[in-house]
Amino acid sequence: MGRQRLPDDLTARRAAFVISGITLGVALAAGLLMRSVDHGEFRTVGSGLWWSVQTVTTVGYGDKVPTSTAGRLVATVVMVMALGFLSVLTASISALFVESTRRRRSRRDDASLEHIADRLDQIERRLEALSVHQGLEGDQDRADRRRDEGLHHGGEEAVARQPGRAEAIEADQHEA
Repeated sequence: MGRQRLPDDLTARRAAFVISGITLGVALAAGLLMRSVDHGEFRTVGSGLWWSVQTVTTVGYGDKVPTSTAGRLVATVVMVMALGFLSVLTASISALFVESTRRRRSRRDDASLEHIADRLDQIERRLEALSVHQGLEGDQDRADRRRDEGLHHGGEEAVARQPGRAEAIEADQHEA
C-alpha cells in the first residue's frame, strides 16, 4: 500500500475540532468506565464524570483519585489525551493569529505593489512623452545648429544670403 496523504483542506481549526471531539469522547467514556473499573472510589457515574472533567482540564483537585491499576491506566489515557488536546488548542489559536497577520501583511504588500506598479506606469508614460517631445525638439535643434554653423563657417556669404542682414551688419561696421 502507498503512503496516504493528509487532505489539503486540513487546517489547524479543523484539527482542533477533531481533537476536541476525540477528547470529549474519551473523557465521557473514561468517566463512565471509571465507575465500573474503580467502583470503590467512584460510587456514581457523576463522580466518574467529575473526575474526568478535572483531569482533562488539568485542574486535578485530588478529591477523586483512582486507586486500582485499571483505574490508573484509564487516568493515564485521559491525561495524555488532555495534553494532546491542550497542545492542539494552543497551536490552533497561534495558527489563527499567524494567518490573520499574514493576510493583513499580504493586503498591505499588494497595495504597495499596486502603488509601485502605478508609479512605474506613470514614469513610463512621461518618458515616452518626453522622448517624443525630445525627438521633435531634437529635429529643431539640429536645424538650428546647421544654420548657426553655416553662419559661423560661411562668414559673409552666409550673411549675404539672408535678406537685409548684410546691410544691417555693414551699417554697424561703419558706425564703429
